[in-house]
Amino acid sequence: QVQLVESGGGLVQPGGSLRLSCVASGYAFRIYVMNWYRQAPGKQREFVAGITGAFTTNYADSVKGRFTISRDNAKNTVYLQMNSLKPEDTAVYYCNHQNGFWGQGTQVTVSS
Repeated sequence: QVQLVESGGGLVQPGGSLRLSCVASGYAFRIYVMNWYRQAPGKQREFVAGITGAFTTNYADSVKGRFTISRDNAKNTVYLQMNSLKPEDTAVYYCNHQNGFWGQGTQVTVSS
C-alpha cells in the first residue's frame, strides 16, 4: 500500500519561502518519478514539478527559477523548496507518485 504524507504548508507573506515535504512508504521509493501538483480554489489541479529516480527534474513555467524539487532516497522523502512566493501560488499542494497515488495535500497561502 503506497502512502504519501505531505507537510510544511502554511501562511507566508509575498516574497517569502516555504519548504514542503512528502514522506513515502509502501514501495521502492527511489526508482519512481515523484511529482508535486497544486490546486487553487475554483481551478483544476496543475503540475508544478517532477523528479525522476535519476534526479532529472522538470518544472511548470510558472514556477521555474523560484521552486526547486529534490529527493532524499535514504529518507523516502521528496521536497519542494518554494522561494519568492506570490499570491497566485496559493493552493493546496499535493504529492504524487507516477502510478497515480496521491497524498492528502497541504495548504499554502501567500498573503500579506
